[in-house]
Amino acid sequence: MTRREVFQTTGLSALSYSRVMGANDRIQMGLIGAGERGQFVMTVFQKNADVQFTAICDVYARKVDEALGKAPGSRTFSDHRKLVEVKDLDAVLIGTPDHWHKDTAIDAMNAGKDVYVEKPLTRTIEEGPAIIRTARVTNRICQVGMQQRSGTIYLEARDRFLKSNALGKISNVRCTWHSGPAQPLRQEPAQQPSNLDWARYLGSVKWHDWYAPMYTNYRAFLCFGAGKMTDFGAHWLDVVHMFMGVDVPLSVSAEGGVFYDFNDGRTAPDTISALYEYPGKFSVTFESHAIPVGPEYGIEFYGEKGRLFINRNRYEFRPAEKGAPLVKLEIPGDITSEHVRNFLDCCKSRKLPNADVLIGHRGCQAALLGNEAYVQKRRIRFDPVREEILPL
Repeated sequence: MTRREVFQTTGLSALSYSRVMGANDRIQMGLIGAGERGQFVMTVFQKNADVQFTAICDVYARKVDEALGKAPGSRTFSDHRKLVEVKDLDAVLIGTPDHWHKDTAIDAMNAGKDVYVEKPLTRTIEEGPAIIRTARVTNRICQVGMQQRSGTIYLEARDRFLKSNALGKISNVRCTWHSGPAQPLRQEPAQQPSNLDWARYLGSVKWHDWYAPMYTNYRAFLCFGAGKMTDFGAHWLDVVHMFMGVDVPLSVSAEGGVFYDFNDGRTAPDTISALYEYPGKFSVTFESHAIPVGPEYGIEFYGEKGRLFINRNRYEFRPAEKGAPLVKLEIPGDITSEHVRNFLDCCKSRKLPNADVLIGHRGCQAALLGNEAYVQKRRIRFDPVREEILPL
C-alpha cells in the first residue's frame, strides 16, 4: 500500500470491529495514562450519558487509584496491552506522555478499539504514517485531541471571516503562547515510588536512573516530547491549517534555548520562536515565552482588509476600513467537551472525526519540524508531497 493509499483509505470492512453501535448504545471505554490530563479528559467524557469507563491503566498504581475514584469498579492494569485485550471495550482514551502514543494507539486499534489520543499525536514525524496506516487498515475511528477543530468559536470565526474573504489576502499569521514565569523543575520525590514501574514508563527512551522531573515535567525533556512546540504549537499551527486550507509547510527556521538555566537537566527550550513558510505565499510565526505577564495568548491573522485575533474563549475582528465597527465574540468555557462529543458521535456513525488522525499528524508534523529546525540550528526545507526533510 502506497503512502497516498494509506492516507486516503476510509472504507469499512465487516471484520474491522466486533459490533456496529446504534445511536443509543453506551460506549464502554478504557483510560490508558491516568495522569492529570488523562483524568481530566475522562471526566469530560463522563458528562455524556452514553459513556462508561470500565478499565484504567497506568504504570503508577497511585494514579490508577486516583482514577478509580472517578470510575469506581473499573478493571485495573499496569500494561496497556492487557487493557486492550478486554473484549467488551469499544474505545480507549490515551493520556500517556508523547513517546507512548504510537504504540498504545496502534495496539488499541489492532485490538478493535476506537481511539481518542491526546495531542501531540507522536514524538517524531516518522511515527505518524504508521498510526494512520493502522487506522485505515483496521477502520478505526482515531480522534486527536486538537479540540479547536470542534470548538464553536473557531468554526464560526473561520466561516465568518476566512471563508467569506472578510480579511482579504493574508500575508502573515502570528501565534503566541506564554507559559508563565520560569521556575525550577520539581525534584520530588527524590526516591522512586515503589509502586511506579519506571522501566515501563521510560519505554523506548534510553535508560536513565530515577529522576523526578522526567516524570512530573516530562515535556521539559526532548526524549519524551518536543517542549512548547508540540505542547501548544501543535494546537495553534493546526488552527492555521484549519483556517487557511493548508496542512504542510515548505520551510521552517527556529531560534531559542534554555534561557532560564536552573541546572535541572531540562533539554526542551523555555523560549522559542519559529518562522514557517506555507504554500500560498504567507508566513506563520509561533512564539512561546516563559514570562510572568505578557500580552494575551492567541492567533492573529493579518489581512489586507483587517486583523483577526482568536483564542479559545474569544475572537476580535478589526477592519482596516476607517470607522468600521469592531466585531467581537466571547464564549467562556472549555471546548474539550465539543471535541469529545464529536468523537463519540463518530464512534457510532463511523464518519471521520473533526481531528482525524491524518489531520492530527499534519498539525503535529508542523510543530515537530519547528523543533527539528531548533535542534539542527538551520532552516529546514520540507517536501510536502513525499513528507521528507530535504538535504542541505
